[in-house]
Amino acid sequence: MRVLLGVIVCTMVLLLSLRSCAAEVRNVLLCLTLQQDPYTMSKGSQMEGYCMDLLSELAKKLDFKYNVHLVKDGSYGRQDESGAWNGMIGEVVRKEADLAIAPLTLTAAREKAVGMTKPFMQTGISILLRKDISEEAGIFDFLTPFSVETWVGILAAYLGTAISICVVARLSPCEWSQPQTEENSFTFSHSLWYTAGALTLQGAGPHPKALSGRIICCTWWLFGLVLLACYFSNLSTSQGSDSNQLMVKGFEDLANQQGIEYGTLSGSSTLAFFKNSNNPTYRRIYEHMERAKSFVSSMDEGVRRAKEGNFAFIGESVSLDLVVARHCELVRVHEVIGMRGYSIAGTLGSPMLKNLSVAILELSEAGELAYLRSKWWASSCMADPAKASPLQPHSLKGMFLVLALGLGLGVLLAVLELTAKSRSNAGEQRKSYCTVLSEELSQRLRTTTTNKKRSQETADKDKA
Repeated sequence: MRVLLGVIVCTMVLLLSLRSCAAEVRNVLLCLTLQQDPYTMSKGSQMEGYCMDLLSELAKKLDFKYNVHLVKDGSYGRQDESGAWNGMIGEVVRKEADLAIAPLTLTAAREKAVGMTKPFMQTGISILLRKDISEEAGIFDFLTPFSVETWVGILAAYLGTAISICVVARLSPCEWSQPQTEENSFTFSHSLWYTAGALTLQGAGPHPKALSGRIICCTWWLFGLVLLACYFSNLSTSQGSDSNQLMVKGFEDLANQQGIEYGTLSGSSTLAFFKNSNNPTYRRIYEHMERAKSFVSSMDEGVRRAKEGNFAFIGESVSLDLVVARHCELVRVHEVIGMRGYSIAGTLGSPMLKNLSVAILELSEAGELAYLRSKWWASSCMADPAKASPLQPHSLKGMFLVLALGLGLGVLLAVLELTAKSRSNAGEQRKSYCTVLSEELSQRLRTTTTNKKRSQETADKDKA
């Protein structure tokens, strides 16, 4: 009896040990990948890259162990005419591997053959260009440093200053002491000329003699200096960032121009997208590439031709982003079409795929996928200066306020000077202050009749 009990206990211990070993064996997954920078790269006997970091994070979340092997034929997986798959997809279909982790595009054909997780990265089709392929300069590009509203404000300030100088020159007795006999040098046309000369730092005499006129002129000079400094600063910045104004901003621009050649990878899914598309623009792009035979045999060739200039390389946006991070003279346009995702492939019907999809979504929500993207797509290029935007009126509101205060102060001083002289003359002439002030104003503001009389007198003197 004791012997039988001992045999039963030993058998149970052995069964539990075997079950534990079997569970551990099943918990070690065989993962396939292929070498592609920066997804998977060899580092001695180990492998590193975006996919390796992603696999490590998934293993921590789902508590499984894994072994990574490179795919035997070095391909992602394509279906031949007989329906058989090669590459990573083929090995997963034949259950020679549990998972395939690489930049595998999620397609309908692959989804039928194997199980695919939620995408861990989104990609699409975009355009790679040299930065110095820029727009031709426009005729009125010299106006771009300021917005239309700012130019209108400057014009209003110019006219307001000219009018203020003209009015102050007539009101101030220090500027025009004898309106009956003297001619006022600051006519409206001369005030316009004087204000324009001050704005361009050229100067135009004669200068005001009264304090009120000098205050207005000094305020206008200060306004002009700040305005010119802002103008030339913004102009140099906008000229220096012309290389960011790409002539080709998207596929519509690419199809409508003839100066830049363009092409894509021969036999790629990108070429198939344009070939099978019903979009007229995309069809024109495909027909042009087919007619010009502008296909490239490899990604490296496309990058090389883009670096040489006058060539736009069409490829997957994620791959182009990596090229831009490594080659600072290149840039990718913002438009991306044909969005698709990279997924992890597993055996069809595997319950592991559901857990992997949930874990990928959790990593995405936690910002881990964005961190891995920034880690492996890090750029060593110096950031280009941002394109200067036209200066808005609110950016110069301080100077407009100072100018308005200066104009107001000048006019106020001119009025005070006139009232002081009128009060003095009223005492001397034994007249009321209001009568003398109204006479002074009528003499100083009657410009047309006075000017005509003086012109006639001058003509008579010349004849005599």
